[in-house]
Order: sequence, then structure tokens, then C-alpha cells
Amino acid sequence: MIFAHIPTEVYVLIVLAAIAIFIVLAILGRFISLWFQAFVSGTPISLINIVGMSLRKIPPKIIVNARINSYKAGLKQISVSDLETHYLARGHVLEVVAAMIAADKANIPLDWRQATAIDLAGRDIFDAVKTSVYPRVIDCPERTQGAFITAVAKDGVQLKCRARVTVRTNLKQLVGGATEETVIARVGEGIVSAIGSAQTHLDVLEAPDKISRLVLDRGLDAQTAFEILSIDIADIDVGENIGARLRADRAESDKRIAQAKAEERRAMAVAAERENFAKVKEMEAKLVEAEALIPKAIANAFDQGNLGVFDYLKMKNLQADTKMRQSVSEEAPKHEIL
Repeated sequence: MIFAHIPTEVYVLIVLAAIAIFIVLAILGRFISLWFQAFVSGTPISLINIVGMSLRKIPPKIIVNARINSYKAGLKQISVSDLETHYLARGHVLEVVAAMIAADKANIPLDWRQATAIDLAGRDIFDAVKTSVYPRVIDCPERTQGAFITAVAKDGVQLKCRARVTVRTNLKQLVGGATEETVIARVGEGIVSAIGSAQTHLDVLEAPDKISRLVLDRGLDAQTAFEILSIDIADIDVGENIGARLRADRAESDKRIAQAKAEERRAMAVAAERENFAKVKEMEAKLVEAEALIPKAIANAFDQGNLGVFDYLKMKNLQADTKMRQSVSEEAPKHEIL
């Protein structure tokens, strides 16, 4: 027998070596399978690098699959180190690679640094690339709110409208750019301004596309994450005649002001009348006071001899005659009526 002369210690060493090799192969089995997968895919990834990923607490399967996908898609500039770095930064490696492949096939300029920055900023990079390829339509305002954009033309007629804004993602401004809410607000502001500059509401109803062109020419997508392709007026209704209502309110206000001024003048006239009446009463009082001095003056004239008895009687007759004439003149109109 060939193995009859082999010592027992050698058998033990062979068995231990076989067990050690089996354990090493069992441990490295999943790494070898990943390395073989990359090898048959034509993607250069060393076995040592795959083992090192596990030691660095990086899932080798994610990195290997991402490397194979990017390499086979022609994105050979993305290295294994780039993929590992992005994973350690808590990025979505597979999503970023898928987005870059889609951007490359659609001839959209997107490099690795920009893509990872968008992903780390919390944006859905694959959805952003998808929106760049297939533009999205935004309702302004949102239909869930059941509201309209209301504006008033120069003739005072209110118009209610809804717009549909077609946008696509602007990848260069996706990081730090304004969101969809800003685009909706700017478009609404532009529509209100455009309708407000129209001479009559009939001009707007006749050519709504003029409003769209005016709004689109203002560059409302500046500093936003989107590029506005078109703005279309989807619905427009005639509301209240705000100008007529304001004019009616103004006329009513002017009427009240005029009434207040007339009442003020009437009150002043009444006050002046009462003041004049008081002055008349005052003058009558002074007259009575002056008449009360006449008997005293007559007495003084008698005492001083300046007035005789016949003169006094003559004065009394004259007074009586005057009184009679006054009474006759007061009763004359009554006789004429009869």
C-alpha cells in the first residue's frame, strides 16, 4: 500500500489542512461568487477589494452590482472607490447609477459629482432624470384646492382662470433651486399681472394665449429646479363686475357725504336763526327798557316846566290817533278778503 508507510501525524496534518481550506473557502465563497460574477461580466474588480468592502462594513453585493451596471452601460469613469464613498455618505448608490445610465442614454449631461450631490441633498435623482426626459404637467392652482386664479382687468370685470404648466427638471439647479410651489406661485402672480394690464376682459377671453406668452416671457423659472416649457390657460370664467360695484359704492359714499354736508349747513342755519332770534329779543328788551324811561322823563319835564298840561294832552291825543291808525291798518286785509 502506498499510504501504509505514511505516519499518523501526516494524516492529521492533511485532515487539518483540508478542514482549514474548507473553512476559508466557505468564508470566501460569497466573495468569490461576486468576483466571478464581475469577471464573467467583464468588469475588473479584484477579490481583495471585495473582501475589503466587507471589512469596511460596506455591502459588497450593492457595490459590485452598481459597478457592473455602470461599466456595462459605458460609464467606466465611475470607480469602485466612488461607489464606496457615496455609500459611506449614506447615499443611494444603485439609484444614482440608474439615473446616470438613463441620463446618458437620453443625452442629458450629468456627471457623477452632480448626481451624488443631488442624491445627498434629498432629491429623487432618478425621478428628476425621468422628468427631464418626460416633462410633467403642473396644475396652477392645484385642482385639489378647487380654487381659481382671480384677477381684474382694467374695465373692472373679474376673471377666474386655471392654468397648466409643462415643466422639466433643470438638473443644474436641482440643488438649491426653488421647488414646485414656487413655480405655481410665480405663474399665478404672472397671470394676475397680465390680466390686470388688459384693457378689457373681452381681450383676455378673445385671446387667452396672449396671457400665456406674456407670462412665459418673464422668465419665471429663474433660480428654480424646473424649466418651464409652456403655460396654457385651461379654463377661464367671468366673475363679478368689481369696477361697477366699486363705482356704486363710491356713489353711495359721495351721497352720504353730501347729505352730511347738507345736514351740517342746515344745522348752522338753524343755529344762526336762533342766534338772530335771541338778538331780536335782546333788542326788544332794550326797547322796553328805554320806553320805561319815558314817563320818568315826562315827570322831570313837568317839574322843570319844560312841558305844560296842554302839551301833554296833545301828545296823548297824538298817541291815541297813532294807535287807532295802526289797528285800522292791521284789520284792513281782513275786510279786503271779505
